[in-house]
Amino acid sequence: MRTVIFDLDGTLADTSGDLLAAANHCFRQMGHGDVLVHDDDAAVALRGGRMMLTHGLKRVGAYDEDTVHAYYPTLLEAYAQAIDTHTRFYPGALEAVEMLRTQGYGVGICTNKPEALADQLLTQMGVRDQFASLVGADTLPVRKPDPEPLREAARRAGGHPDLCVLIGDSDTDRNTARAAGVPSVLVTFGPSGEDMAALEPEALLHHFDDLPELVTGLIGAAAQILDPNPLQDQN
Repeated sequence: MRTVIFDLDGTLADTSGDLLAAANHCFRQMGHGDVLVHDDDAAVALRGGRMMLTHGLKRVGAYDEDTVHAYYPTLLEAYAQAIDTHTRFYPGALEAVEMLRTQGYGVGICTNKPEALADQLLTQMGVRDQFASLVGADTLPVRKPDPEPLREAARRAGGHPDLCVLIGDSDTDRNTARAAGVPSVLVTFGPSGEDMAALEPEALLHHFDDLPELVTGLIGAAAQILDPNPLQDQN
C-alpha cells in the first residue's frame, strides 16, 4: 500500500493560537507578562514549545537554557488543559484526508509534537479515527528529521516506507523526506508559506483540494484490492 503521511502543526491544522497561549502562561509565571503575539510569532509557535520559550526569553533579555528546561513541563501542562480552544483545521484538510482514504491510500501522521498531546488534540477534535497511524516526537528514540519516524508512520498505516509521501510545512519535513528517500509536499498557506519554495520540495500545496492529484503524480495510484470472489460468468 502507498501511504500519505502528514505533519500536524502548521500542515493539517493551525495550532499556533493555543501553543502561544501556553507559552504566555509560562512567561506570566516568570513575571514577564504576555511576551508572544500571534501576528508576529505564529511561525515560532509551530516550531515547538522549547523554541517559543527560547524566542520569548531572548526577546525580554532573560534567556537561560536552564529556564527553558525548567518551564517546558509547565508549558506542556498548560497546553494540554486548553489544547483545542483556538486550533482549526486548514480549509479542505479533512476532506482531502477522506478523499485519499477513499482512493485506497493509507493515511497517517508523523509529528514532533509529543504523541500523547497529538492524540489528545485529534481525539478532542473528533478526527483521530481518520488516521491509521500516529508517530510523535517521543514514540521512538529519534524524531524528525531522522527518517525513522516517517518510515514507522508509513508501516503503521499499512504501507511500505519506500512508497510514501510526507506532507509538511518546514525544513524539518523536507529534510526528513529527503533522508527517507521519498518525496515531500510543503504547504504554502501556513505562517512560513512564502519560504517553502526555497526548500525545493517535490511539490508545493496551495490548497488541499489539489492534494489527491499531487499525491498520485508523486507516488502513483493507491494499490488496488482485488475481489477474492469475483462474480462468475453464469453462461
